[in-house]
Amino acid sequence: MNISGSVALVTGANRGIGRHFARQLLERGAKKVYATARDPQRIDLPGVETLRLDITDPASVSAAAEAAGDVTLLINNAGVATYTNLVTGDLDQIRLELDTNFYGPLRMIRAFAPVLGAGGGGAIVNVLSALSWFSYDGANAYAAAKAAAWSLTNGARLELRGQGTQVTGVHLGAADTDMMAGYEGELLDPADVARAALDGVEAGAYEVVVDAWSAHVKASLSGDPRAFYDAA
Repeated sequence: MNISGSVALVTGANRGIGRHFARQLLERGAKKVYATARDPQRIDLPGVETLRLDITDPASVSAAAEAAGDVTLLINNAGVATYTNLVTGDLDQIRLELDTNFYGPLRMIRAFAPVLGAGGGGAIVNVLSALSWFSYDGANAYAAAKAAAWSLTNGARLELRGQGTQVTGVHLGAADTDMMAGYEGELLDPADVARAALDGVEAGAYEVVVDAWSAHVKASLSGDPRAFYDAA
């Protein structure tokens, strides 16, 4: 997938990693970048086309697909973290996690797959997490939603192969965004996350593992889970 000359749409482009995606796409020569958010007035990047989009609202997703019928690169970046557990946590918060982090990208893929196919295939990027591969007490709803989104990414890749659509999953640990406010560990620069993801798109990667922590978690999947969780 060549980013130069592409027409990209980025969800959650008003801040954090999404804002860096939109900026770097322009820097790499994208012909047009649709920068989307629930409140597009909060998008302050020059050179983008702003678009109102709520990925939890099917009507909003359909309207975006109609308005942006020339998209060749879809970046599913928008997400939410409620820091809710599964056994005792509020069910409405758990549903919000799944609706945003799993059903949101699914809605976007279903709406834009015909657009991408008509344009020759194009590409999709799903921003996932190291938590796609492990659980963490205090954020288990997020982990469950991202695990489902990882499976969605792999499934969509198979289903869209026939129309030539490239699907890339991006896994990362904690990044320096509003979502991780108050986190005391080492934080990734969101600009580096966007850069690694776009490099992966241009390389045709199925999966981009941004940092050493995410690589460690992925490697642990082939071992006894007791060893990983006891060490963690």
